[in-house]
Amino acid sequence: MTMPMSDPNAWATAMNNLGMPPIGMTGQQLMPDFDPNLGMMAGITPLNPMMPGLGMVPAPLSQDVPLVKEIIHCKSCTLFPPNPNLPPPATRDRPPGCKTVFVGGLPENATEQLIMEVFGQCGDITAIRKSKKNFCHIRFAEEFTVDKALFLSGYRVRLGSSTDKKDTGRLHVDFAQARDDLYEWECRQRMLAREERHRRKMEEDRLRPPSPPPIVHYSEHECSQLGDKIKDDGKFPEAVRVLLTWLERGEVNRRNANNFYSMIQSSNGHIRRLTGEKSQHEKEMEEAKDKFKTALSGIVVQFEQIVSVFQAASKQKAWDHFSKAQRKNLDMWRKQAEEIRNMHNEQLMGIRREEEMEMSDDDMEDAPDSKDSEDSGVSQAEALKEENDSLRCQLDAYRNEVELLKQEQGKNQPIRSEEDNTHSQQLSFLQQALQGMQKVEAAVSTVVSCSQEKEGPTEKNPPSPVHSEREALLVGIISTFLHVHPFGASIEYICSYLQRLDTKINPGEVEALLSRLPCTFRQELTGVGASLEKRWNFCGFQGIKST
Repeated sequence: MTMPMSDPNAWATAMNNLGMPPIGMTGQQLMPDFDPNLGMMAGITPLNPMMPGLGMVPAPLSQDVPLVKEIIHCKSCTLFPPNPNLPPPATRDRPPGCKTVFVGGLPENATEQLIMEVFGQCGDITAIRKSKKNFCHIRFAEEFTVDKALFLSGYRVRLGSSTDKKDTGRLHVDFAQARDDLYEWECRQRMLAREERHRRKMEEDRLRPPSPPPIVHYSEHECSQLGDKIKDDGKFPEAVRVLLTWLERGEVNRRNANNFYSMIQSSNGHIRRLTGEKSQHEKEMEEAKDKFKTALSGIVVQFEQIVSVFQAASKQKAWDHFSKAQRKNLDMWRKQAEEIRNMHNEQLMGIRREEEMEMSDDDMEDAPDSKDSEDSGVSQAEALKEENDSLRCQLDAYRNEVELLKQEQGKNQPIRSEEDNTHSQQLSFLQQALQGMQKVEAAVSTVVSCSQEKEGPTEKNPPSPVHSEREALLVGIISTFLHVHPFGASIEYICSYLQRLDTKINPGEVEALLSRLPCTFRQELTGVGASLEKRWNFCGFQGIKST
């Protein structure tokens, strides 16, 4: 970079005022007897203006090292840094999207070419609006170049080597609020908002579950296909949804009522299959419960053994041979094992209590009322009569369907072969159902006749040992209680359990009831001498084999 040196003494004086050694363009010292302490601006570290690598904005330094501004040499001017001891120049708040800066303190003889030369090194300039006074507005192409321009705030400008007041000035650079910058920033924000909405919409569409396929409208072809799908266990859920939609749309009329009736009847046939599946799942669940109960019982037994080991180790015979640290660990392990054992014991007892409650509920449901037992034959006969009437109505409906199908088959002879096949299949299916219904009707009629014959003369049954519903409930509860006590229980223990349910129960009543049922309850003597005790055991599983 070249610079006119018409007056080397003026150049040396200016550098001396800044506390810098006066050096010429060739690097030689202009004043051999220079003393840096004689400078007018004390506290400025002497710098070499010809040091290679000087730029407009130095590389970012760490926060511990202060930023040092240096002299900047341009083609037609020179920029001298401000005193570092002075506070930084004040600036206004940065407007959004600011690309325009205000530059004040320009020399009176400054031109646009000079402004372009000084600030063009910060970045691309799109416009310069210079005032007749000593200020201008500069608009850059990018926002980050504004920060570079603010770095020049506080610099003193001198045109050439002139010391005239019109050729010097102190720059003041600040943010400027321009409508073009604000408009571009708003446009960019709207574009980003549109992109964000589009991104969210795409994400919602990706996460939204797929829409179900549309339901086809009713036709003879679709009806025949749907009838086959309803009979298939795998396709039944989808097919029944189509049937439901057709019924809700009002597709049923007098002409296709028989087809809809056949599909509804096929749907009703799946009830038995679903009931069987439910029973299978309940059976699997019960087996899993039994398996878990067995495994839990084994775990509890092992925990008991571990606790017994700790208790044996805690006795003085073995305890004295352990060190203090070992005793501490043994005591801590024993407490942990006892806590875990108690927790598993409570869980096992909870499972057994649930089973006892279920068994008591089943016994209460199965306990028949005395009046219901007397009228059971009559109610069963009435139920069979009603079922016989309903079967006759279904038989009549099947007969009407067969006749309608025969009439349609006779009228529609020139119809396509596919429709003939479907009608023939429906006809064969209805004929088979008709034969089955006739067999069922015959069986039901025989059962009803037998029940009517038994209604007249009632047989005299032997007196029952259970005289009331209350005694039946007691038998069920005692059976459940003794079933979970395989070694039996005394009459006092049984009564203490029953008195939780009813305080009016006395041991004499309970013992008399147990004595009347020898096939269900058996009394045994356990113990020797003074510890001799009478215990009642449940023997219903053995008694049912002998009766």
